[in-house]
Amino acid sequence: MEPTKKLPLFLVSGASGVGKTTMCEILFRRETKYIVMESDILWQKEFDTPEDNYRRFREVWLTMCANISQSGLPVVLCGCGIPEQFEICEARNYFTELHYLALVCDSQALEARMREGRHIRDEGWIQSSVSFNDWLRNNAQNTNPSITLINTTDLTPEETAEKAEAWITGCLTSDPPVCPESL
Repeated sequence: MEPTKKLPLFLVSGASGVGKTTMCEILFRRETKYIVMESDILWQKEFDTPEDNYRRFREVWLTMCANISQSGLPVVLCGCGIPEQFEICEARNYFTELHYLALVCDSQALEARMREGRHIRDEGWIQSSVSFNDWLRNNAQNTNPSITLINTTDLTPEETAEKAEAWITGCLTSDPPVCPESL
C-alpha cells in the first residue's frame, strides 16, 4: 500500500542518557493528538551501517511512520538521528514536513546520568554520547532544517515532556505549520 495521506512527522533526537526515552514514555501515556514511537525497538545488527549513515534503518522507519499516519494522526518518532539522515530518504516524500527536536543537557549532567543513573561503565559509549550531545548543542541551528533544542539539565521528565508537547502542538496548530525554534 502506498501512503496517500501526507502529514508532518516529528523526530525527537538526543544522546543516550539525555532523557528521550523517559520523555517519550510520558508523551506516549497521555497523548491522543499524535502517535509516539520509539525507534530503538526495531534496531538490529543489519541496520548498523555507518558507511551509508544508517540509510536502510531510516527508510524503514519513515515508511512505517507514513503508514501509521494514514490513520489521520501524525507520528512522533523518538530515537537518535539528524536531518541529513532523513531528508535524503525516498520515504521522506510521504510527509508534508519533517520537524526536528533534540533533547540536550550540560556535558557534566549527561556523564553523571549515564554513570550514576544508568550505571554505564563503557567510556567509549559515554564519550560518544557526550560528543553527540555537544554536536547538537553547537550545530542544531546549522542543519537543514534546523533542530529545536530542549535543554533538560534542570528539567524534570514531566517538564521536558510538557515543553515537547507544546512544541508539537505549536507545529500542528500554526498556519502555515512553523515549529517554535526555541523552548
